[in-house]
Amino acid sequence: FETAGQGPPPSKDFYQFVITQKEVIWRWWKISVRSEFRGAPPGEIKQFHNDFLNDARLQEQLAAVFGTRILDYTLALCRGHVDYLERLPDKLLLKILSCISLQDIGHLSQTSSRFRKLCNSEEIWRQAVMGHCDMITEDMEMLANVMGWKNIFFKFYYNKEHDSTAYPAEEEDKANTESP
Repeated sequence: FETAGQGPPPSKDFYQFVITQKEVIWRWWKISVRSEFRGAPPGEIKQFHNDFLNDARLQEQLAAVFGTRILDYTLALCRGHVDYLERLPDKLLLKILSCISLQDIGHLSQTSSRFRKLCNSEEIWRQAVMGHCDMITEDMEMLANVMGWKNIFFKFYYNKEHDSTAYPAEEEDKANTESP
């Protein structure tokens, strides 16, 4: 895992944080217009995972620069809790998503910003449309380019049973007009 960025204001310092299989590396570059900091060499701290887990000061610095979510993720990695699913490339995850139900895709989209992006991608909804029709015509392709594949799916292929529960007032009106 690796991340880098500028420290919180008013600091202009730049930080890099790297986690390897055995150690944690914290690097910083002092950015200042003050003459005493000009030409200052970059700093670096290397620690084994267990040492980092016991270093509250470095953990505070990490949280101040990159936030508590990165700190929590780092602590989990240092404890050996590796999220292999999160490390898979998008192309492979899209292939996996094409094999699960739309309800599960909806649930998965709520787990992280990465999965929200993947589950709402045009590719996953194009696959959903393909699963409901034999072929995609040129007209359908043009319409999808304008409306989006997700909109096409819900407009033309979403099971009508689901729509009736979404609009109970319409069902009631329909029942009232059909009865004698």
